[in-house]
Parts: sequence; C-alpha cells; structure tokens
Amino acid sequence: MPPPLDFPESHYLLHAVGWLELGNCTEAKAELNQLKEELQSHPDVLEVRWAICAEGKEWQEGLEAARTLLRVAPERASGWLHQAYALRRVAGGGLEQAWQALLPASKKFPDVEMIAYNLSCYACQMNLMDAARNWFKRAFALGDKEQIRQRALKDDDLAPLWPEIKVL
Repeated sequence: MPPPLDFPESHYLLHAVGWLELGNCTEAKAELNQLKEELQSHPDVLEVRWAICAEGKEWQEGLEAARTLLRVAPERASGWLHQAYALRRVAGGGLEQAWQALLPASKKFPDVEMIAYNLSCYACQMNLMDAARNWFKRAFALGDKEQIRQRALKDDDLAPLWPEIKVL
C-alpha cells in the first residue's frame, strides 16, 4: 500500500476532487498537475485523474491512467474496472475489448460486485444473454440486492434483462 500524500500534495489532491465535484475538469487537472512528478503515479492521484478523464470523456488519457493504476496498484479492482470502461469508449475500442480486459479481473477479485455487474452489461450488449444472466446473478448475490436492482433498472445496457430483473 502506498503511503498517504503529505502536505501540500494532499491538498492538491483534495482540491482536484473538489473541482471535479463542481464539474470543472480543467481546474481539477490543474490541481493534479501541481503535484511533484514522482507523485503523478501515486494510486490515489491516478484514481482522481481517471475520474477527471471520465467526466471529460477523454478516454485515451483515461485509459492511460487506468493502465498505470493497474501497473502500480494491481491489488485495486478499480484499475481493472477503469481500464474496461475506457476501452469500451476509446477510439478503436469497444465492447469486446472491454469484456476481454475485465474478464481476468473476475478471477482475481471474485467478490467485487461491480466486476460481475459490468461483465453482465458487456455480455448483454454483445447479445450473450446466458452469460449476461449469470454475471448479473453473481453481482446480485455479492452486493446490496435492492441497490443493484434499482441501478440495473436504470441501466440501458441491461434493458434486455429488465423483465427478469424486476422479479428478482
């Protein structure tokens, strides 16, 4: 586990989160860019950088942040999720790339509900309905059932499964 950031770096990170929450990606990035070069690959910084990229729909930069996060903090499931999410949206990417990138994470993190949930989404969109059902049931078993149901019934990726999800 990496050490926590010290002052003033911790403040730059907090300010970046604040700007992100306000929807200002430009200022959020500017705060992160004030961090020392050697701290740019700190896992907490990479998490915020990925969130900024996702908010700004800068998928290539987000993919780079996710891949760096995977390299420096392989114990974090979020790196796998971020990578797949960006791969789905980056130019030249797509559902198949996202699916292939996230599938190994299901073995490494068998108890992470969001991995199973996202695999269900990808399978559903690729019309792999049996796989989509199985992954959704796994996510449903791992997480807060009502919360997952409500999220799924608002998620267009899972629309083909909505009739089944409603009765779970």
